Amino acid sequence: MTSVSSVPCSTGNTLPAVAPVAPSFAPQVVPMDFVRCILLAYAKYGMDPARALSKAQIRPDSVQKTDARVTTEQFEDFNWEAMQELDDEALGWFSRKLPWGTYGMLCRASLGAPTLGIALHRWTRHHRLLTDDIFLTLNVTDETASIEITETRDLGDFRAFCLLTLLRYILGFACWAIDEKIPLVSAEFPCAPPAYSDVYSKLFSPNLHFSASHARIHFSKHYLEQPLQRDEAAINLMLKRALPLTVLPYKNEHRLTSQVRRLLRMAKTELPSAEDVAALFNLSIRTLHRRLTVEGASLRQLKKQVQMEQAKEALTRTTQPIKRVAFIAGFRSEKSFSRAFHNATNETPSMFRKRLQAAK
Repeated sequence: MTSVSSVPCSTGNTLPAVAPVAPSFAPQVVPMDFVRCILLAYAKYGMDPARALSKAQIRPDSVQKTDARVTTEQFEDFNWEAMQELDDEALGWFSRKLPWGTYGMLCRASLGAPTLGIALHRWTRHHRLLTDDIFLTLNVTDETASIEITETRDLGDFRAFCLLTLLRYILGFACWAIDEKIPLVSAEFPCAPPAYSDVYSKLFSPNLHFSASHARIHFSKHYLEQPLQRDEAAINLMLKRALPLTVLPYKNEHRLTSQVRRLLRMAKTELPSAEDVAALFNLSIRTLHRRLTVEGASLRQLKKQVQMEQAKEALTRTTQPIKRVAFIAGFRSEKSFSRAFHNATNETPSMFRKRLQAAK
């Protein structure tokens, strides 16, 4: 048997069941390779996919066309139908089926946690009850959290489908649970760069690393401290159409915290004052602070988080001098930036950059 570490990321036309979404894309944006991934499960179980293809309005004669594409809605419908028809939410990845409703149960088991960190710890621990073909682990360093997949069995042609979809599952749940998009610092995959690496960058992070030892996603650990924003009613509604959490980047258009964070991240140099932020949202300063407090945040906290996020992104993704990174992150001087960065991470900016480069 081929060892797990040497199995290619993609075999033949097998690609992960995820869909790129961007305003500039044409309506038909999902490569047909993703549809063929699901067809592998039908072949494994000896079942006919004709009904599911018809429900999704995917013509059988188009499936073998390498340059064909379907819409995100068609792909979502096909995936949804296949999971129910095959009674396997893992779609053939593992040595045993995960019956319909399995991942919903996992969501419910994690929802009662007080913070995202505890919820993700529960998710990764409970996933081991479902299968021992792979293990999910949550790892936390000084400033970064990561979700890692360890393979204990040769997943064969299902490998790429499984690894990327699982990372999207858990990332989609995390964003939904705190009602906030979680920007990734980087993502890693244990394979050579595939033909659709631009798709992966939209679904995960522009900072991609291939031929890694494991599939991983990395994000700022401060998100682990965020309180969960969902209740039982919300999860019932979400599970009716949960798949978009895995095939679409998470979008939050409502919570003030996310809108303020987005505004702060758009600042070119100095971050706006409380007066400016309140005015932009047509609120009094008192109302701004009160609403942020209700959502478990504060303007001062958000400013610090955004500055550190921008600094770490610049240190990780560019070779800009530290002085320039300080300017990008909105600090008045390199000295004040270095002091704030050290207070937050116990590392100087240069030490942080060197450590990440050494880990690659």
